[in-house]
Amino acid sequence: MFVRTFAGAVAGIDAVAVTVEVNIAGGGLGMYLVGLPDNAVKESEQRIRAAFENSGERMSGKKVVVSLAPADLRKEGSGFDLPIAVGILAAMGRIDAGAVAGTMFVGELSLDGSLKPVRGVLPVAVRARSEGLRRVVLPAENAAEAAVVDGIEVIGATTLRQVVGYLNGEAEIAPAVPADDEPFAAASTHYAEDFADVRGQTHVKRALEIAAAGGHNVIMVGAPGSGKTMLARRLPTILPPLSREEALETTKIHSVAGKAGVTGGLMTRRPFRAPHHTASQVAVIGGGQSPRPGEVSLAHNGVLFLDELPEFGRSVLEVLRQPLEEKKIVVSRARYSVEYPANFTLVAAMNPCPCGYYNHPTKECTCSPGSVHRYMGRISGPLMDRIDLHVEVTPVTPQELSAAAPGEASAAVRERVVRARAVQEARFGGVEGVHTNSMMNSAMLREYCRLDAASAALLERAMERLSLSARAYDRILKAARTIADLAGRADIVQADIAEAINYRSLDRGNWGR
Repeated sequence: MFVRTFAGAVAGIDAVAVTVEVNIAGGGLGMYLVGLPDNAVKESEQRIRAAFENSGERMSGKKVVVSLAPADLRKEGSGFDLPIAVGILAAMGRIDAGAVAGTMFVGELSLDGSLKPVRGVLPVAVRARSEGLRRVVLPAENAAEAAVVDGIEVIGATTLRQVVGYLNGEAEIAPAVPADDEPFAAASTHYAEDFADVRGQTHVKRALEIAAAGGHNVIMVGAPGSGKTMLARRLPTILPPLSREEALETTKIHSVAGKAGVTGGLMTRRPFRAPHHTASQVAVIGGGQSPRPGEVSLAHNGVLFLDELPEFGRSVLEVLRQPLEEKKIVVSRARYSVEYPANFTLVAAMNPCPCGYYNHPTKECTCSPGSVHRYMGRISGPLMDRIDLHVEVTPVTPQELSAAAPGEASAAVRERVVRARAVQEARFGGVEGVHTNSMMNSAMLREYCRLDAASAALLERAMERLSLSARAYDRILKAARTIADLAGRADIVQADIAEAINYRSLDRGNWGR
């Protein structure tokens, strides 16, 4: 007997519909799996046989041929166990063949017949809906994640026996329902950290507010213990809450990567990723033998924090250039090419020199001028050019630490950031792929960043004195545009340009003078 059902294969952060065709006929024994399966899919035969035996079923004694179409697409992972098992049972007559029509199956089978959760369920559910299927059957632990997709019925099961009973009408399984929007909205602005915890560092908090408002990248340079990491971890608390579309896209990336925390539905907070400086290039960018998103994609719609920036491998830092410019990363290998989104805010932190006390107000630096320049030279000029805001972080004085009054709360700062983002959304409303000032191209700079004579003269003098590149010129204009937006001004004034220039203090021509 011949039966056809459906499964999903993850490709990038999306999924491709896979047709599972099962044919049982005489002329031999055993199970034959075709359609470019990887080792995990090939091993499904042994898992399915054991699951059948422990679920009260028996494998057919005839020749079983399972075809996974399209045949030229490589099938990876253990999520094909359930659709293959259901197809075989339907071909054997143990399940009504009509019950599997219009249904996509995904899930891994344990040897005892229970269903284990798999990664990539959210994009699979999205694909099932786009293919016009009416429901998706999957492990119960993945049900809440898939239920966020509207327009498709999500059935979460715990065992193969339960799936068989449901398809035959012998058991009831209530469809999973999405979480309410109210808890989502409340959780999206709830953080354990707060800007009110930070004493002093007014200029650094101002720079982070500008970074949050305009989507600008920022680097903080300061002595050990000056508060760089503490400040960076509070940047997500002043970013605008995730929209429903952003939450769906972010959750898809984490679902494909198999990260914990997405099985409860949509992610409610912007991601904050802080890889260790020993992370490999593949871990940061993505890829691997079975391609998965890297840290730059896991930080999509959030913050990528690189602490001790000069300690990262040179190759790791240099591959950041493309995602910083294009807001995406294309991983090309001999066997595949995938594209992952990577629209993140980069926050980097570093010491100013090997000993850490260059420019310290009270402690003496023991490094020679040459070692200071070599240490800074670990970060290439092109990468530094792509960082809009350069901030020197000085240690907080004892008087500031003992101050009783807390700093400004994150909620108050976030309100100003949201207002500035609203101005930018209105400004770029008709431009696809541009949402913040940091994403403006040259034509937009000429249109939205016009300068009066005094501001233009100030910027020209800064270009000459600081030996800035053309890219740094653009970054100053973008930062000035955000500063004006935060102040509610339609035009950029000289004070905006002056403040933006102050955030280029680490450019090669100026550092150390």
